[in-house]
Amino acid sequence: QVQLVESGGGLVQPGGSLRLSCVVFGNIFSINSIRWYRQAPGKQREWVATITGGGVSDYADSVKGRFTISRDNAKNTIYLQMNSLKPEDTAVYYCKTTGWGGDDSWGQGTQVTVSS
Repeated sequence: QVQLVESGGGLVQPGGSLRLSCVVFGNIFSINSIRWYRQAPGKQREWVATITGGGVSDYADSVKGRFTISRDNAKNTIYLQMNSLKPEDTAVYYCKTTGWGGDDSWGQGTQVTVSS
């Protein structure tokens, strides 16, 4: 397993942008896929985006066209670029990795608040 530390959250106005980072402490090449999830107050955690080891990405319909997931193996970091943010994007955002053996690791989360 690896250790994950997210950062980059904060308060932003509607229409603004944020870039979240998830630093991987461990061997990033032991990771098969990486996902971002989010959990709003009183709601279940929901999947946001995935990027595979081969670089293929996928997004939830609610964020498609606004969010971009990427990875920088040299920096052991996964990013989530969030543009055109809406109040309904307010949540705690988590990154999760799945290793080639099926083992999962979660970060501690970073708060994103979209409000005027």
